[in-house]
Amino acid sequence: MRRDVFQAIADPIRRDIISLLAKEMLTVNAIAENFDISRPAVSKHLKILRECGIITINKQGREQLCQIEPKNLVPAFLWIDQYRELWEQKLDSFEAYLNDLQSKTQENGKNKSNK
Repeated sequence: MRRDVFQAIADPIRRDIISLLAKEMLTVNAIAENFDISRPAVSKHLKILRECGIITINKQGREQLCQIEPKNLVPAFLWIDQYRELWEQKLDSFEAYLNDLQSKTQENGKNKSNK
């Protein structure tokens, strides 16, 4: 089953796995040591990440080495970036509104004290 990148990053454990692998390649056991869940549960999370193409798992001797494939996260980055720009615009507009409101409040305060 081919999964969606957004399904993969929806889970906090999988996001933590991505963060670990962003720093270095790790074995499945090394990844599992970072979590208070069973080794099979970690393997299930790794399977989902692999199905999405976010990680690759290669055998090296008896170990399975996991590596991140950042290019497959690009669709998520682009989608998130689109909304980041939208919210930055909205926050900039809100900041301008608050500054204008604060200026008017200060002007009203000065006018009342001059009377």
